[in-house]
Amino acid sequence: MRLKKDSSEQKLRGAYYTPLQLADAMVELFASQNISTVLEPSCGDGVFLDALQNLNLMDKVNKLTAVEIEPDEAEKVRDRFSEFEQIEVCTEDFFDFYNRVLGKEQYDLILGNPPYIRYQYLKESQREMQSQILTSHGMKANKLINAWVAFMVACVQLLSENGKIAFVIPAEILQVAYAEDLRLYLSNHLAKITLITFEQLVFPGIEQEVVVFIGEKGGTEKGIRIIEMQDLDGFKTLEVQKNGFQKMQHMREKWTKYFVNENEMQLIQQLRSDNRFAKFSEYGLINIGITTGNNEYFSITEDTAKAYHLEPITLPLIGRSSHAHGIYFTELDWNTNKQSGKRARLISFPETPYEDYADGYKKYIKWGEENKEHEGYKCSIRDRWYIVPSVWVPDAFFLRRNNLYPKFVLNCCGAVSTDTMHRMKFNSDVEPENILLAYYNSISFAFTEICGRSYGGGVLEILPREMDNILIPKIENIDPVLRNNLLTRIDRIVRNDDDIEFALDIVDKEVLVGMLGVDSEICYKCRAIWKKMQARRLGRG
Repeated sequence: MRLKKDSSEQKLRGAYYTPLQLADAMVELFASQNISTVLEPSCGDGVFLDALQNLNLMDKVNKLTAVEIEPDEAEKVRDRFSEFEQIEVCTEDFFDFYNRVLGKEQYDLILGNPPYIRYQYLKESQREMQSQILTSHGMKANKLINAWVAFMVACVQLLSENGKIAFVIPAEILQVAYAEDLRLYLSNHLAKITLITFEQLVFPGIEQEVVVFIGEKGGTEKGIRIIEMQDLDGFKTLEVQKNGFQKMQHMREKWTKYFVNENEMQLIQQLRSDNRFAKFSEYGLINIGITTGNNEYFSITEDTAKAYHLEPITLPLIGRSSHAHGIYFTELDWNTNKQSGKRARLISFPETPYEDYADGYKKYIKWGEENKEHEGYKCSIRDRWYIVPSVWVPDAFFLRRNNLYPKFVLNCCGAVSTDTMHRMKFNSDVEPENILLAYYNSISFAFTEICGRSYGGGVLEILPREMDNILIPKIENIDPVLRNNLLTRIDRIVRNDDDIEFALDIVDKEVLVGMLGVDSEICYKCRAIWKKMQARRLGRG
């Protein structure tokens, strides 16, 4: 993590200026509408004002208020637009402005690019104001929330009866947990929501995926829609009205689900209420893997284990996706990983007095301290930095970050995992191999994409709470011989790195259709949902 003193002034202000092409395109969406009052809550260099002028819309606006916290920038904008009497440039923090005008001023259009400032970079007064804005509207305030979230909430409050908001915001709004309350708030306070996404990055030199958010107040709720573009040139051919709305779900769930069409959404809702399926969480405890605080130090190779005689205090480790060869993690798999030089052991120092430790243990701890391995935050806050907490052997593993699909792997050799994987302990009445077989099907794979999130580089990330919500079919009375035969075939497909769809074909046919009576058309549609969302994610990698 970069400390505040090491961060650039631009980063601390969250000031990443909008390309004029994007500002022009956003303003043009409202060119034919009756807009009397306009607010730009973080005007920066005035690019949205430029866009209004470029499209000859200044004469339509009776009052335009631009807010900018930086005096030099505000003065530049004030000078450039001095000929327009309807423009007022306010040099102040937007949160102060909001508190000053709330209940006194309303705006037909609020547009801009709010600052992306992390909580730790905000001043204490800004933190307090942000917290007040969020909590006063029934939302949680915590240290994960970025300033743009409070900007959006405040601006929605400043809209007129049929007002519109158009913001460039991080694509995080679609999926991150800290925006859950915001998604619910926006769906409850806006009649229409349009999200325009881009396959390519649109801010030069900035690795930040953004969306254009357009929200509209009004009497009758129309719903939500997502419009996908390759890049900014997509605006040239965009006909917004030809894109229909889906019914809005008034909940905190991810908005990535709206990348599926309305019929597909109905199918997803239907499956969620189908008693032939259950959530992963109904079968046991799902937890993040062991948080060592320093995986490089605590995950060791066979050579390191021998050099310091650490074997007695190590556990077999499945450290990353390349360690999981099939759908079972066996003694043979572990030995293969050891022999190939992988970090296949996890050190778990005992909670006995340090004086009782073997010499090799003490030498490895001393080596770690000489190399400052203990100075990371999670190690430094422990009573004894080298004792890793919450070490227990799970029944199964689920990969946290994935390319084509997340592997679900049964633990057959008493292994543990770091936080690169999630760990699952089954309930006492659960047959582990039933759950293993139940996972590899088209419906469950569709839910991995729906529940997960698109991480940087096109990677699918799934957190424990998201894994909880993946649906799997209920397999309770299956012939063990049939089950073992199917699992052997699936394991062979995964180990040979064959197309995983071969495995899905097997389980769809034998389990979903053959055992549970699921319509084969449902399997086909869920396979299509999985592949569509997977392709979108990988295309952004």
